[in-house]
Amino acid sequence: MKKIAVGILGATGTVGQKLITLLADHPWFTVEEVVASEKSAGKPYGSVVAWRETQEIPKKIKQLEIKKVFDSLASKLLFSSLDATVAAAVESHYVERGHIVISNAQSHRLHSQVPLVIPEVNGTHLQLLHGERSRGFIITNPNCVVMVLALALYPLFKNFGLEKVMVHTMQAVSGAGYPGVASMDILGNVIPHIDGEEEKISREILKLFGTYCDRKIDFAAIKVSALCNRVPVFHGHTLNVAFTTVEKIDSEALVAAWKNFKGLDLPSSPSNIIRYFDDCHRPQPRLDVNFGNGMGITIGNLRPCSILDWKCTILGHNTVRGAAGAAVLNAEHLVANGLHT
Repeated sequence: MKKIAVGILGATGTVGQKLITLLADHPWFTVEEVVASEKSAGKPYGSVVAWRETQEIPKKIKQLEIKKVFDSLASKLLFSSLDATVAAAVESHYVERGHIVISNAQSHRLHSQVPLVIPEVNGTHLQLLHGERSRGFIITNPNCVVMVLALALYPLFKNFGLEKVMVHTMQAVSGAGYPGVASMDILGNVIPHIDGEEEKISREILKLFGTYCDRKIDFAAIKVSALCNRVPVFHGHTLNVAFTTVEKIDSEALVAAWKNFKGLDLPSSPSNIIRYFDDCHRPQPRLDVNFGNGMGITIGNLRPCSILDWKCTILGHNTVRGAAGAAVLNAEHLVANGLHT
C-alpha cells in the first residue's frame, strides 16, 4: 500500500520525538509535516529540537521545516502530542478543517462523542464515529497509567467481571516530559502526588470498559481508587494493584486469562500482549520495560489479598505503550477499519 502522509503536532516534545522514532520506518505511515511553537516555526526540525531519543533523528525529518500551530496542513491524519494547556483549542481547530486527530492529550478523552480507544480492549468504540467520516474527528488514547492498568485488567473484566480495584503507582520521570521533575526533587526520593492523575485513572478506565449503546458509552460500574507517586526511574510505570472479581476464581484461572490475551493483526500490536512471571521479584523496569518493543506489559507477584481478592505487580512502558505507541496503534486501527479517508 502507498504510505499515508501524517503530521505531528507538538513534534519537539518528549512524546513527539518518540512518535518520530516509531514512525521512521513504519510500513503504513510517513511523516511529512512537523508542528511546534511559533518561536520554532520556519526553522529545520534538527536545528531546533532538543533531541532526547537514543537513535539519531531521521535524515528526512531533520530537514523538515517546522510549522506553527494553526497553520494549514496538507496531511489529513495528524498525531497530537500537545500539552493539555493548548491541545483542546489546537486539536479542535484541525478537526473543524477536516483533519483526523489521533490525540495523546487528556483534553477530549471523556467527551461523550470522542472514542477513548485501546484497540485490543475496546476497538468497537469506534462506532461513535458513525456519521462523522465526511468531516474531521478525534480519537484518543488513555492516560499512560490507565493504559497499563487496562491491558492487565481487561482479560479479567471480560472473563470474570470486576467489582473493586485499588492501584498504587510508581511512575517514571519521563512521564513528566522534559525537563520534567527537578533532579534535586526526585533523586533518592519519592514524590507522593501527581496533579490530576488519580482522577484520570478513576474515570478513564470506566469509559474504556464501558458499553457502546445508542451513540454513547455507558461507563462500567467498577469502584476504582488510585494513589500516585513519582519515583526516580527513567522509563516504566510500575503498578501495585489489588482487585476483586465478580466470579470467585483461583490463581490458575487468572494467569490463564492473561496468557490467552492476544494482540491484533496490526504492525504495532504484539502477538502476546502480556508476559506473566512466576518469579515474585519480577517485573522490574530495568529488566522488563521493553517487552514487546515496549508495546506489551508484564505482570508478576500474584498472591491473595486479605482485603480484596488478589494483588499483583504490573509494568508498562509509559512513553511507548502509554503514549506515542498507543497513538500509532490507534492510527493503524483506523486504517484497518477504513476510517482514515
